[in-house]
Amino acid sequence: MTSAINRRQLVKAAGAGIAAALTGVKPLLSGTPESVLSVDPSPRFDLSPYLFMQFMEPLGTTDGSVAAAWDFKTNRWRPDVVQVTQELAPTMIRWGGCFSSYYRWKEAVGPRDQRTPMINLLWGGIEANQVGTAEFVDFCRQVKADPLMSVNFESDGREGWMKDPFGSVRCGDAREAGEWVDYCNNPTNSLRLSHGRKDPLRIPFWQIGNETSYSRRGFDCETAAAKTSEFAKSMRKADPSIKIIGWGDSGWAKRMIEVAGEQLQYIAIHHMFNPDRGQKDSPLQGTEYRKDPARTWAHLMKAYKVHEQKIKNACEQVKGLGIPLALTECHFALPGRNRCEVLSSWAAGVAYARFMNVHLRYGQLLKIGTLADFCGTRWQVNAVMIPVPGGDAFLMPVAKVMKFYREHMGSSFLQVRHVPDGLDVTASRRDNVITLHVINTKRQRSITVDLGVEGHKIQSGRIYEMAADPEFEVIAAVPDPLVPKVKQLDGSNWTFLAASVSAVELVVA
Repeated sequence: MTSAINRRQLVKAAGAGIAAALTGVKPLLSGTPESVLSVDPSPRFDLSPYLFMQFMEPLGTTDGSVAAAWDFKTNRWRPDVVQVTQELAPTMIRWGGCFSSYYRWKEAVGPRDQRTPMINLLWGGIEANQVGTAEFVDFCRQVKADPLMSVNFESDGREGWMKDPFGSVRCGDAREAGEWVDYCNNPTNSLRLSHGRKDPLRIPFWQIGNETSYSRRGFDCETAAAKTSEFAKSMRKADPSIKIIGWGDSGWAKRMIEVAGEQLQYIAIHHMFNPDRGQKDSPLQGTEYRKDPARTWAHLMKAYKVHEQKIKNACEQVKGLGIPLALTECHFALPGRNRCEVLSSWAAGVAYARFMNVHLRYGQLLKIGTLADFCGTRWQVNAVMIPVPGGDAFLMPVAKVMKFYREHMGSSFLQVRHVPDGLDVTASRRDNVITLHVINTKRQRSITVDLGVEGHKIQSGRIYEMAADPEFEVIAAVPDPLVPKVKQLDGSNWTFLAASVSAVELVVA
């Protein structure tokens, strides 16, 4: 029996050598097929730098968010929030969300003592409007992120947001949206100049419609598409160079592109999801996750399937239509206090890494993406948690993962040819550096592999590794075990630790 196995292996090895001679692909010198991790170095498509977007929305009494990030004693952004966001370094930050549907931008510009407070109709409380357009753009500039603004799209057709209980009109039309673009981007805008702001604020990205299709009480698809075209023309008249995002979720994408596509550069979708929705005994709710860590891990590791299906369906709707996707809101929506504390755990961080791999795989059509709300005081879906009334802001696991991917990613997507069981791997390339994002989905077992790049010799390699106890929960700035460790690759063999997220940077000849 042993000799038969050896003969089969010898024949297989010989066949690999012959195939290599014919194709120019260098065979791997060690490792069984089960332990080989190989990559095709040929670029497949360009990856967008905007897959690391964050999203800022005044969330009222639900979560302090913007108000907590602003220091009202000094009229500036909290330095600790700016510092930690600079570390996160999002490539884009969006202002708005549902808040946009009843937000009148003119109430939040000019001298602060003359600004008009508003009722936060969805999230509760009073929004003082001390943070408005100029302050938001200032924050984006401090952290070197491109600003994305969501306009008031006639309250998305929802009557409940068109007026507040005291009769104040909260509905903004196409003219108002165009005036906002002019205020920000026109060097000679008289209103902005009267506010003492000589230089344009310069907002390059604008979104029309926020979750418009999610309510039967709002616009239908035909109405939304026609109004999107109207808004876009008004906004582009103010600045023809802006990039406009139209709403296309819930099967609206194709029709939105047919009607308003000439005016649009992106189609927006959102995904706030519970992968165990409808499952009564799910560990992903409340504090159930602490009772059986192994079961919790198993549920988190398969959560990516729900997200991938959403992205796949959206890509199929826009494929061949010439307009890519913008995932301008996305996060877990799990039941429990503060959107469920499991999201502070490293186990959730590894799950988020699997979502990032989904975004990279669909990066040919997905050009703007996020995995979190941006900042706040208590929601576990936030990237940045802000202690109040004091304490330093810190990055949640989702932010740690997004920062990690942004720092270690090529500009072109590559095909991974062979992935050993238990690993989730994507690859990208910039010049002669190939980066593998490797997730060990095994909670308690390391996995050793033989690394290879087809047709290329690996000259050197470096591994950036994030690993921790899956049950570790991030609840403060320190201690912080989620600081990547840098290790050198010696040869082609490497062991990926259990529950780890790694970036393998290979320099090839």
